[in-house]
Amino acid sequence: MDKSIRRYRMTAAVGRLLPSAEGPGRVLRRVDALERWDGADRLIKAVRAAVRAAPLGAGRDVLHGRWLGHPVHPLMVQVPIGTWLSAAVLDVLPGRRRGARALIAVGLATAGPSALAGWTDWAELPREQQRVGLVHAAGNITAVVLYASSYAARRRGQVWRGKALGFAGLSAVAVGGALGGHLAYRQASGANHAEQVAHMVEAGWHVVGDLAGLPVGRPVRRRVGEVAVMVVREPGDVVHVLADRCSHMAGPLSEGELLDGCVRCPWHGSVFRLADGWNVRGPATAPQPSFDTRITEGRLEVRLRHLPGAAEGRDAA
Repeated sequence: MDKSIRRYRMTAAVGRLLPSAEGPGRVLRRVDALERWDGADRLIKAVRAAVRAAPLGAGRDVLHGRWLGHPVHPLMVQVPIGTWLSAAVLDVLPGRRRGARALIAVGLATAGPSALAGWTDWAELPREQQRVGLVHAAGNITAVVLYASSYAARRRGQVWRGKALGFAGLSAVAVGGALGGHLAYRQASGANHAEQVAHMVEAGWHVVGDLAGLPVGRPVRRRVGEVAVMVVREPGDVVHVLADRCSHMAGPLSEGELLDGCVRCPWHGSVFRLADGWNVRGPATAPQPSFDTRITEGRLEVRLRHLPGAAEGRDAA
C-alpha cells in the first residue's frame, strides 16, 4: 500500500478519537455518555450503601485524606501502578524473572488499601461521577485479577503466560487510569470547589447587610460581590460567615444543620467549624473560606480571612 494512503488512514483513525472543531472525539463522547447511563444505578445504590455502612470510624477521614488536605487515593495508587509498570519493563529485558515477580507482588499487596480509599471517596460523589467511577473500579479490579493470575503463572514456571497476563493487566490499568483522569480533571472529583473564593473577593471590608435583617441561630445565604456566603448570627450579635458552597462538591452550607459550633453540609455530611471554616469531618479535605466580621452602624461587614487562620484552628481542634 502506498505510504501516503497509509498515513492518511492512520490520521483519519486518530482524528475520529480526538476532539475536533466540530465537537468532541469518539472517546470523549463515549465517556460523556457513560455519565448519563443509568443502567447500573441500582448496583451503584447498593454498593454505595455498603461502603457507607462499613465500620471505618475515624479511619474514614484518614482514607478521604482530610489529614493531607486533598484526597489520598491518587497518591496511594502510584505504588501499584508504578510497580506493575516497572514489572512490564523488566519483562522485556532478559533474565529479570524474580524482579518482575516481586514487583507484581508488591503491587497486589498495595492495591487493596488504594482501592479502599477510592471506594470511600466514590461513595460521596454525585451519581454522574459514580457511574464513571464504577467502570474505573471495574477496570482496576480486572487488572488485579490479571496480575494475580500472572503472579500465579510465574510461580508455576509459566513465564510467557505470566508475561502475557501481566501486559493484559497493564492494559486494564491504563483504561482505569484514563477514567480516573476523567473523574479528576473533567468531573472535578476530589477538587477543592471553594478554591476560587480567594480570587473573587477583593481585599478590604464589604457590606453584607443590616444586622437586624439576620435571623438568630439559623444560617442564611447572602452575597459578597459575586460570592455566595453563609451567615450565622448567634445570640449577643456574634456573627460567623463562611463561603456558602462546600469545598467538597459545592453543596449549599446555608441549607445545612448547625451543631456544636459547626455547620453540616446537607449534601454529603462534611462538617465545618463556624469560627474559622476548618473541616472537622470529611469527606471534605479542604477547609471552607471564612471571613472576619464587624458591625458598623448596625450593618454587617466582612473581610476574607486568609488560610493561615484556619491552619491555626486545626492545631486547636
